[in-house]
Amino acid sequence: MTQLIVLSAVGADRPGVVKDISKAILDCGGNIEESRMASLGSEFAVLLLISGNWHTLTKLEKALDDLTEKDGLTITIKKTGERSGQEDCIPYGVDVVCLDQPGIVFNLSEFFAARNIEIADLATRRYAAAHTGAPMFSVQMTVNIPGSMPIAQLRDEFLDLCEQLNLDSILEPIKA
Repeated sequence: MTQLIVLSAVGADRPGVVKDISKAILDCGGNIEESRMASLGSEFAVLLLISGNWHTLTKLEKALDDLTEKDGLTITIKKTGERSGQEDCIPYGVDVVCLDQPGIVFNLSEFFAARNIEIADLATRRYAAAHTGAPMFSVQMTVNIPGSMPIAQLRDEFLDLCEQLNLDSILEPIKA
């Protein structure tokens, strides 16, 4: 019987860290179902959804202990189940670019939470503007909008929020 675990790992960024983690999973007979990986400052962070049987996951716990000692990674694992389907939801992409300012992620997440809209994926990045060097901030997210929600009204409310906060934004359906 297939079981699922979520693995999170954080440690010093270096070449080969993804190889070491993925090799441990492969050697134990596990399979990476989904992953998110990023360098954050001088650290590396990863979230993985791993499938395998109970024996695979038991072996993996030992292999991860070895990685913790050898590479100084902070690793946590948690058993999980299959994700319940988001019935009658339409995935939309949200792209926002603006001058960096505190509260951008909070304001966007508050907007969607107040409307019971799930944020399925979120990535942000801070960078310097090309010609001026001004601190810029970008947000990309995927949200699952209930099919019963009036999209035109939602889009108008979202654009009003973005105008108030001086955010350039796009809200559009994700094309498969």
